[in-house]
Order: sequence, then C-alpha cells, then structure tokens
Amino acid sequence: MTRSKIASVKVGEINKVQGFVENIRDKKWMAFLVVRDVSGKLQLTVEKEKHPELAEVIKNLTIDSVVTVEGMVVENSYVKLGGIEMLPDSITIESTAAALPIEDKSAIDLRLDYRWLDLRSERNTLIFKVQTLIAAKMREFLLQRDFIEIHTPKLIGAASESGADVFELTYFDRKAYLAQSPQFYKQMAMAAGFERIFECGPVFRAEKSNTNKHATEFTGFDLEFSYIDSYEDVMRLEEEMIAYVLGFVKEQYGEQIQALFGEEVVVPTLPFPRIKLADLYTELKARGLAEELCEKGDLCTEGERMCKAFTRDKYDHEFVFVTDFSPEKRAFYHMRNEAGIPQGYDLIWKGCEITTGAQREHRYEVLKRQADEKGLGEDVKFYLEFFKYGCPPHGGFGIGLDRMTMILLNIAIKEVEFLFRGPDRLTP
Repeated sequence: MTRSKIASVKVGEINKVQGFVENIRDKKWMAFLVVRDVSGKLQLTVEKEKHPELAEVIKNLTIDSVVTVEGMVVENSYVKLGGIEMLPDSITIESTAAALPIEDKSAIDLRLDYRWLDLRSERNTLIFKVQTLIAAKMREFLLQRDFIEIHTPKLIGAASESGADVFELTYFDRKAYLAQSPQFYKQMAMAAGFERIFECGPVFRAEKSNTNKHATEFTGFDLEFSYIDSYEDVMRLEEEMIAYVLGFVKEQYGEQIQALFGEEVVVPTLPFPRIKLADLYTELKARGLAEELCEKGDLCTEGERMCKAFTRDKYDHEFVFVTDFSPEKRAFYHMRNEAGIPQGYDLIWKGCEITTGAQREHRYEVLKRQADEKGLGEDVKFYLEFFKYGCPPHGGFGIGLDRMTMILLNIAIKEVEFLFRGPDRLTP
C-alpha cells in the first residue's frame, strides 16, 4: 500500500501512514497514540481486547520512535485533531527512540547541539515551510519579469567589497576567500549584457557579532538589473516583490503563523514610505533618541530599532526606505549625484534593516576614482575591468532570506537557519 501523508488521509478507507510518535496514552482497555509527519498529526485508537498483538507493540513504544501504521480512518467528533482517527490493524516499529536530551523549554544553544531533534516540532517545521514559500515566490516574481538566475562562485581570489570581515583560507598554493557578497559578479553580469539577474545562495561574513540577527553564514537573495533611470526603480521593484511575497505567505500560512508565533502577517500597501536620513534623525530625536547616538551620515542601531514605532505611527506601515546617506558610509560602487550624495537606500522592516540597495556607478573613470578615495584601487582592479568595455546603467539589492524570516516570525536568527553558524558555533 502506498504511504499517505497525514494531511491527505482518506476517511472511510484503509490508509498507510508513517511518522514519529508524539504522544502515548496507554490505558487499561484502550491505547491512544498521536503520530506526526511533516504534513500534520493523526490520532490512533486501539481497543486492546480486540488487538492484543498491537497492545504488545505499544508497550515497547517510546516518544519519537518512528512507526508505520495501517488501518481504517474514521470520523470521530470527539477527536481534537481534525475530528478523525485511525483504527490501526498493524503497527510496525521502524526505529526506537532513546530518551530525548532536550525539550521545548531547553536553552537555544543546547537545542542547537541537537538541532535535528529540535527541528521535529510543528513550530520549527513551519519556519522552513514559510522560508521555502518566500524564496519560491521571490524567484517566481523575478522570473515573470524576465530575470535570469545565475550562481556565482563562493571561492574567490581577492577579498570582495571592502576587504573586511572575510574568511581567508588556503587554496592549493595561494590564499583564497569566502565570498561575503555576490556583488561584483552581479555587476559583471550587467557588463555581460544579461540585463536582469538574480541569485539565491550562501553568503559568508567574518563578523564577531553575537546578536539575535547576525550569522557568519546565511542565505542571500540578490538581484541586479540594467537600464534603470534612478535608484527609485530599484526601490519600486523591491517593494513590489515584498508585497507580492507576503500576500502569498498570508494566504497560505497566515493563520498558522498567528497560532504558533502570535504574529499577524501584514501585506504592505504600495508605495512604501521614503525618508531622508537627516529628516529621520529629526523625527527620532523628537521621540527621545539621544544626540550622541546619532551616527553622522549613517543610521545607528538604536535609530534603526526606533523606526518600528516611528513608521507605524507616522505612516501606518511596517516598512520605510531611508535615503541620503553619506558617501563615507556607503560602498564605493554606489553612484553619487551632483551633490555627492549616494543614490541608494536602506530598507527597514519593523525596526530592522533588511536591505541595502542602490544605483551602481557604471562609468569606469568615476568608479575608479571612488575606489581610489577609499584606498581600494589595487584590491578591486579585477572588478574595475568589468567597466572598461561598456556597461549599462544598473542597480540592485540583496536581501537576507534568514533575516526576512526572522522578522516575519519575530524570532532570533538562530531559529530560522537550518544549522546556525556564528562566532562560537561550527557544529553540528
């Protein structure tokens, strides 16, 4: 008999179900088991007098053992799990579980030591169902707009972007680095005439940050596209993509997210609000942000956090684009206007930055000058070559899939990564 997912068992028919034993209530005359798989849970009800052989099997069962069961699925209004139950004819123990070393209330770092056990819960399974949908719908949105998916190398011969916070390793007889961003290669694709590209892949940052939103390895969703008029085109594409994605998340998982995480999925209205950095600081200082925390030309951590209430109160929105940062605080490849202001932005969602995006500088001489200003001339020589032979005006952004999931569900980054990597975590 073909195995049925629990969510798709057929009432009034014999079904075969396989999964983990979540609960056992072994009474004198009756036994009740709850079996779960990735799709849901099912109650098994056994009358011991009718099935003494099953009663013997149940004696040897432990929580989280894996079983195969076959039997009739019937309606029963007293059963809380969907009003149905299985009356099993057979129960086969596929593997017996030892006593678990963790429980739901265990500290996160202990749970990460046994991550494969921690992930078995309905709550944690939902995290990755949601994350899968987010990635799929971002990809779908871009494919509908003629984007090409590429996969850039993660082993590189020169430290990318600023050269800071990179992992160095030995590559045969020379040094190599783990890519901290696909940025240079995204722009190489613009010079290649691909016009619209995206990538979903690992990103590495050698940051010794022990916070609830930083990781040394995470999954980035990056895109770049050509023939834009300004960075407004980049912001418009991002806000449309996010609203598109969250619409599907709310429709498919909104109720489950509310039940298991206590968070409402809000589909944002368009356009997202926009504010210049200087104007934002004026607003936040009026709300109590200390002057000494105001980072000149950039947004401080406390200011970022205060954006949650500010954006809600002023715009009735969860998102805000912040623009007009100083050139000292932005990457050398951001285009600047006639006043020297970088043509880029940060996107803040519920008090946390999820994106830095910009129109890129595509003119070779200007780009070379800006790289020299930051002392990066030789370090980015290979990158500058991309622009010597003609390159369209272009822009793009990157968004962390893990951080996006983290903010949506209001949990820490350690919980949304399948296997978290941080300064003190390299296993399992």
